[in-house]
Amino acid sequence: MKYLLDTNILIYYITDKIPQKELITIEKILEEDFNISIISKIEFLGWKSYDDKSFLEAKEFINLANIISLDDEIADEAINLRRKYNLKLGDAIIASTSLIHDLVLVTRNEKDFKKIDKIRIYNPFK
Repeated sequence: MKYLLDTNILIYYITDKIPQKELITIEKILEEDFNISIISKIEFLGWKSYDDKSFLEAKEFINLANIISLDDEIADEAINLRRKYNLKLGDAIIASTSLIHDLVLVTRNEKDFKKIDKIRIYNPFK
């Protein structure tokens, strides 16, 4: 399986809040299959809790990821998801990226995604 990490998982990881029993799995995903949407890069680096040092560390960390850009196919699917499920823009882009690239979405935010047909979710907090 291939994975797409949601922004919340990135923040939980850098703040040491991933459940211990799932930490090995998350670290394996980060080492072997670290995919994120461009939206997650923006959300992650735009997070307000960084000081100057931790922001530089966050930039180094995110540079290890394969960042999937927004293209017309992802945009069209995001439009469909927003219309069908009334998703926020960021969630719609992340979900459409997961669907278009056939990636399992790693997120704690199942509530906003579980209603989407065909999306596969891995929640390390369950």
